[in-house]
Amino acid sequence: MRVLSVVSHPRKESLTFKVADRFVQGLTEAGHDYEILDLHRNGFDPVLKGVDEPDWSATEQTFSPQVETEIRRMKEHDALAFIFPVWWWHLPAMLKGYIDRVWNNGFAYGANQLHHQHVLWIGLAGVSEEQMKKRNYDESITHLLNVGIADYCGITNSRVEFLYETMNSAAEHHELLLNQAYQLGLNYGKEQPS
Repeated sequence: MRVLSVVSHPRKESLTFKVADRFVQGLTEAGHDYEILDLHRNGFDPVLKGVDEPDWSATEQTFSPQVETEIRRMKEHDALAFIFPVWWWHLPAMLKGYIDRVWNNGFAYGANQLHHQHVLWIGLAGVSEEQMKKRNYDESITHLLNVGIADYCGITNSRVEFLYETMNSAAEHHELLLNQAYQLGLNYGKEQPS
């Protein structure tokens, strides 16, 4: 499979990017091709402007050049992965803006849906698994991503994986998280939807 791996973090030296690197290492060793889309360094503008607002009356809609470029990029891939920090129990604004603008009416939902076979959401959480489960944050986020976004856009094989306690700076803990990311890449496409 050709996997578009979208990474959202403002710092290239962040744990998020280290996770992305290990994830694509696993993809490569499993025989997949990949492209990393770094939203920040790509200069993606997450703000939805009028030209990209869904036009419900149009059978076909033309979007801004930046969105048209990202739509073409998505069409070149069979599957998707998103690697991001969990901020305020949600996607970072940059990634949410990417979905708002690119996963648009007539391309991702409505008259057409996405053709991708799989989507994997890798969320880096500063909290522990117990803290995430305390108020069912894990279930809420998982439902939003798997059902509210992926399934709504035609991708039934969607899975959310959390890497916990990312604020723990111990080298052994970071290596554990990086190994989890590697395993997710190595087993990409073999997992069952959540």
